[in-house]
Formats: sequence, structure tokens, C-alpha cells
Amino acid sequence: MDIIFLHGLTIETIIGIYDWERKEKQSIILDLDMGTDIRRAAASDAIENTLNYKAVAKHLIEFVGDSDFQLVETLAERVAEVVLTEFDVTWVRLRVNKQGAVRYAGDVGIIIERGERGE
Repeated sequence: MDIIFLHGLTIETIIGIYDWERKEKQSIILDLDMGTDIRRAAASDAIENTLNYKAVAKHLIEFVGDSDFQLVETLAERVAEVVLTEFDVTWVRLRVNKQGAVRYAGDVGIIIERGERGE
């Protein structure tokens, strides 16, 4: 299995359980490692034969930007679901970073893995 990664994707969204979090957008940062097979793309040198990370980014910016989940856990599950079902990906490792969620901590978030990680 090959891994195409998309790290540091910053998206403004409504996320959180407190009243103030429900009123103003906050930045979350996504890091994705996506399992796929790049051999066909490497042989053809054609974008249509690979996982187009720009298309993934655009889709997630829209999906996450329009969402209003309370929990980072729910957001992570839904993002992983989108990547696995809408793109040619068999496995995803996703890190959702909600910087500033905890005072005195630089990074706060969750890391999940979903799908089948084959070799």
C-alpha cells in the first residue's frame, strides 16, 4: 500500500459544546494519510489515475466548513467516512487538531485510523 498525505489543512468551522463555540467559527487543522495504490498513476503519469489530493482538500474544506458538530470525535468519524467512501482510498489515518481548545496546550485533538491497511 502506498500513502498519499495531506497535512496542515486548516478549515474554519463551528465545533464545540459551549455556547460561544456555537456562535463563531474556529480553526481546525487536518492531517490525513490515505492508503491507495499509485502504481497505475506512476505508469501513466496521469492525474485521473491517482488520488487527487487537491480534490480531497476542496471537498473537505466544503464539508467541514459547512458542518457544526459538537465533538471533535464526531467530526473525525465523518471526515474519515467521506474520504473512504468518496475517494479511491482503502485506509485513512486522520489527525484533527483543535488548537487553543485547552489553555496552555499548543495542540489538542484526536487521531483515528479507519479502513483496511494492506501491504
